Amino acid sequence: HTLIILIMITILISYLMINLFFNKYTNRFLIEGQMIEMIWTILPAFTLIFIALPSLRLLYLLDELNNPLITLKSIGHQWYWSYEYSDFSNVEFDSYMIQSPENMNNFRLLDVDNRIILPMNNQIRVLVTATDVIHSWTIPALGVKIDANPGRLNQTSFFINRPGMFFGQCSEI
Repeated sequence: HTLIILIMITILISYLMINLFFNKYTNRFLIEGQMIEMIWTILPAFTLIFIALPSLRLLYLLDELNNPLITLKSIGHQWYWSYEYSDFSNVEFDSYMIQSPENMNNFRLLDVDNRIILPMNNQIRVLVTATDVIHSWTIPALGVKIDANPGRLNQTSFFINRPGMFFGQCSEI
């Protein structure tokens, strides 16, 4: 419906420009036009509200989750991440980066000592927060990135459609 509104506005502006171009300037010294000023103030306001309300509804509908199979809680600390699986049994563990020498042919500073294991072909919900500073939990290969702020619980969901080992990191400097 936004395209229809855009077309209507374009037609209106085109009409006004053509009308102004071929005008005989009979009312060029008109000083007051309170009615037209009220119309061109209220009409765009209603147009913007008409565009904004469905967009806000869709924005909140995108945040709804479709019955996730598993929920992972990820807590960012200054040098590591803590993970909690609370759906089945309460499993908690910390995940630290493994120091790797620069001369080895592996993914330097991306591997961790305790990896999270998630199912394939299922909806996964991740709840992310932090304890100390701002973090950003991200898995670039899956297109997942969510901010972790102290005192705030953010959620996202994603769907893993291929098997593999995906490296994630905190993308805040």
